[in-house]
Amino acid sequence: MFKRKEKVVSELVMRNLRAQGLETPLLQKRLIEAWPVVASEFIARYTTDVSIRNQTLYVGLTSPALRADLSMRRQEYVQKLNEYVGSQVIADIKFC
Repeated sequence: MFKRKEKVVSELVMRNLRAQGLETPLLQKRLIEAWPVVASEFIARYTTDVSIRNQTLYVGLTSPALRADLSMRRQEYVQKLNEYVGSQVIADIKFC
């Protein structure tokens, strides 16, 4: 008998996505969907738009006071969002 090299299905899927150039868009989509979870539903109510360009997450907010508060804590949110996704997807956040 011989031993097979066992591989985890998630590793095989991610390797296939990476080979096709689809890993980054998938991780970006997951990160955008994670914003209400990581930031909280309260903050999500004041969020108008969330997008990613050049490793920067752009978050539109309707409250100037909330925008100022979140701007001071943006590195904390960068770390939490990247940890939630499990990869380094963004490097900064801009609140608009």
